[in-house]
Amino acid sequence: MSRFNPIAIARALRRLGLMGIGQRNADYVLMHNQRKFYPRVDDKLITKKLALAAGLPVPELYAVVREEHEIAALHQRLEGREQFVVKPAHGSGGDGILVITGRRGQSYRRANGDLMARGEFAHHLSNGLSGLFSLGGQPDHLLVEYCVQFDPIFDQVSFRGVPDIRIIVFFGYPVMAMIRLPTRLSDGKANLHQGAIGVGIDLPSGITRRGVWGTELIREHPDTEHSIVGLQIPHWQHLLQMAASCYELSGLGYVGVDFVLDRTRGPLILELNARPGLAIQMANGNGLLHRLHAVERLHAAGALDADPQARARFARDNFPA
Repeated sequence: MSRFNPIAIARALRRLGLMGIGQRNADYVLMHNQRKFYPRVDDKLITKKLALAAGLPVPELYAVVREEHEIAALHQRLEGREQFVVKPAHGSGGDGILVITGRRGQSYRRANGDLMARGEFAHHLSNGLSGLFSLGGQPDHLLVEYCVQFDPIFDQVSFRGVPDIRIIVFFGYPVMAMIRLPTRLSDGKANLHQGAIGVGIDLPSGITRRGVWGTELIREHPDTEHSIVGLQIPHWQHLLQMAASCYELSGLGYVGVDFVLDRTRGPLILELNARPGLAIQMANGNGLLHRLHAVERLHAAGALDADPQARARFARDNFPA
């Protein structure tokens, strides 16, 4: 019987460059993310305004709801719009996001096909304002924005919801990427903890390499049975450059940048995250540490590039899957 050898396991993890939560928090989040800049990423409205000021594309904002009395007027403001998304400004993990894909009479049709009466719609928004879906449970405001129509390349590898792309950026250098694909289990949400698939992306080429679903390595979408490997992500070089630009936008040294790809509007910045998760390592079959250390060596030598395009080029040249 083989014995559990913690030293051997630690050495194996070190060789792979896998980073744990404790190290992420101590050496990267706390070390390189000043708290004064957190509102830039924790408040989606601030993120959207900063991105627009920097010339970076985001989903169009239709309305902001800050008070209970504004809910009734929202119905009129949204007349003529068949599709839209409501999300809490300080939400996390997709909680509280309401995707409306159509109408029937006075009711709204949700992404899962269910009808939502006006009273139920108002109740959901009221819960959002009260902070039910927000970080820390504090009262919040709500964004009503354009409903993304995802790129047709994802038609066969997504269940109902909109896939999104996560790129982790360190000192402005993209270091790792994945696409999150909604499933039946995740109820159409691109949330790995709720059952979405994480698929690693090769940084130089933008081609998907392998997928992880929970603890299972997969090559096909469990609902559509289509291959999730070998997909060429559209606009890939532009996505890397946009991600690199979010260093200046956010002021954060270590940040996750989430994108969606719209079939007509192209890449759109969805949100930023000051504490990006580590499942991206499993999706790529590779650890973050070796790549982070490469950027740290540039920083120590005073060789960080000020040009986002050059930083994206460095990532393509040095960080293959």
